[in-house]
Amino acid sequence: MLHPLRLLTCLPLLTGLLSGADADLILHNGKILTVDAKFSIVQAVAIKGGRFVAVGDDRTVLAERGSRTKVVNLRGQTVVPGLMDSHVHPLEGGLSEFREPLPVLDSHEAIRNYIREQAKKTPKGQWIIVPRTFPTRLKDLRMPTREVLDVATEHPVMLDASYVVVANTLALKISGITRNTPNPPRGEIVHDEHGEPNGILKNAQSLLKGLKPAVPFTPEEKLRALEKMLSLYRASGLTCIGDGAVGEEEIALFEKLKAQGRLPIRVVMTWWNDASRPLADLKREVESKPYTTNAGDEWLKFGAYKINFDGGMTIGTAYQRHPYGPFGRQLYGKTNPDDRGQLFQPYDKLLDVLRAAHRKGWALTAHTQGGGAIDLFLDAMEALNRERPIAPSRSHMIHASFQSPEAIQRMKKLGVLGDVQAAWLYCDAPALEKVFGAQGMRYFFPLRSYIDAGVIVAGGSDHMIGWDRNRAINPYNPFHGMWVSVTRKTVRGSVIQPQERISREEALKMYTIWAAYRMFSEKARGSIERGKLADLVVIDRDYLTCPEDDITKIEPVMMVLDGKVTFQR
Repeated sequence: MLHPLRLLTCLPLLTGLLSGADADLILHNGKILTVDAKFSIVQAVAIKGGRFVAVGDDRTVLAERGSRTKVVNLRGQTVVPGLMDSHVHPLEGGLSEFREPLPVLDSHEAIRNYIREQAKKTPKGQWIIVPRTFPTRLKDLRMPTREVLDVATEHPVMLDASYVVVANTLALKISGITRNTPNPPRGEIVHDEHGEPNGILKNAQSLLKGLKPAVPFTPEEKLRALEKMLSLYRASGLTCIGDGAVGEEEIALFEKLKAQGRLPIRVVMTWWNDASRPLADLKREVESKPYTTNAGDEWLKFGAYKINFDGGMTIGTAYQRHPYGPFGRQLYGKTNPDDRGQLFQPYDKLLDVLRAAHRKGWALTAHTQGGGAIDLFLDAMEALNRERPIAPSRSHMIHASFQSPEAIQRMKKLGVLGDVQAAWLYCDAPALEKVFGAQGMRYFFPLRSYIDAGVIVAGGSDHMIGWDRNRAINPYNPFHGMWVSVTRKTVRGSVIQPQERISREEALKMYTIWAAYRMFSEKARGSIERGKLADLVVIDRDYLTCPEDDITKIEPVMMVLDGKVTFQR
């Protein structure tokens, strides 16, 4: 029997246990945007064991306080659920500035100056690689050709524009690329008005000879670079990211970070396969690997299976419904007036690969920038839907920039989701409008149309290069993405198709509960509700009422991840 004196000593502890008044952390006196079904706004939240245990007014929540509870007075600050970027490339981003800062390449002259500086310190005959830049983001609004890169005549030079590269005259000569060189499969050597190669190689980098990779990163450097990038994401307010394309290397690195307790935020991995490989190999790999959607846990798991249908709108290889038009000649260096972009593989092959993944139980996704690629992906979803319903898989399109009312209705009917990036509107829409005109841009990044049709859209950035959240390719600041979604403003100050604006509440849902839904995590994350994982961000101004242009200036001041304070300014 317990001694009466000891019983009296234990009474406060017993009372606390019985009442549940033993929260680990309480935040009160704030404006907490729960993003629950009613978009409730409350004053306080209590956390215990990594989960929300009470959400409501100060009096109710403070009743959860125990002797060891850490209590934070928010003093009116705003709180939002943990934010998610549905589509980033963290290893590529982390490595991009791991050794040295990236140059600012915003014009032909800036590119020339970079080449000149590199030529001073590069031995003659060795390659100079110009870091990635897109013609849509150059002041010249013109794809560089070999003449732009010929400021270095004793060095082969290659400019990286993602699915397109540009080579200087010496690089073409070394590689044996002449007016008679045949196009590689699914690639193109672009020629000038005289029939000579102008240096632009579309999906044809493999033709370049003697191109040596940079000094390779060690496995430990890659691990540190990945950890660094994930930490930068966390500092921007992100508690979870979707890696938009992982292979065996990235999977191993993520697993190692998790095993060592070094994973700064939650990660959902999209497994990407190069669809240019033989069909039999692709199907065999899908069937034999143990990966599938939701394998893992809420710290690290698999999301969707991905292949690429087309290229990029920033370089004129997105597969469109209609030709690129007269301005496409200047912006992209196109010479064929009927050029609609590039479909990377035959439709039947793409369908067969997706069918194998669908049968394995994967959510399906694809890089689909142009309208033609969007339509073909939906054709594939309709074909697979006749075999087994697609909607439960939460399959989705990545980017899907050039939409149409018909395609949006097909998405709704099939239950296909959108994985969309505001950065493409902000950075590239002014140049794209010159190519496609106002009518051609009517359903570009059409958030209002998606939401009104009942299509769920998750917000992301497609960040790939650079560490700075606002100046990277592409900006990964989630509040910048929300601001663009609300205002539809571009880097040049214009407003593109204002009828597609959405509300602040809807923009926040894109980076919280709707992103969680795409990741099969809406029951665990995405809103501040009792029983859910305790992820939240305290911010420095009121998201709902601050001046509209201040949304992009919002800064996180505290982050709680899995119930622990992981960042505090």
